[in-house]
Amino acid sequence: MKESAKYLKIVEWSEDDQVFIGQCPGVIGQCCHGESEIEVYKELCAIVDEWLEIAKNEKRVLPPPTIGKGIAKQILSFA
Repeated sequence: MKESAKYLKIVEWSEDDQVFIGQCPGVIGQCCHGESEIEVYKELCAIVDEWLEIAKNEKRVLPPPTIGKGIAKQILSFA
């Protein structure tokens, strides 16, 4: 499993911008956008992979993983 798989990635539609926007909370804010939800997700995954690799190479402390925190369940409880 890649290190980036331990982090929640979100792609959502922006009514203001009329595009999909990707972010990885705790790792990187809004960092990519586009008209295709799938393409934005692919780009987001690549950005997170690169960001984590750079952080490791620079010996920075990685943010705590978001897996295992029940975030999806929390989101669904608001629906």
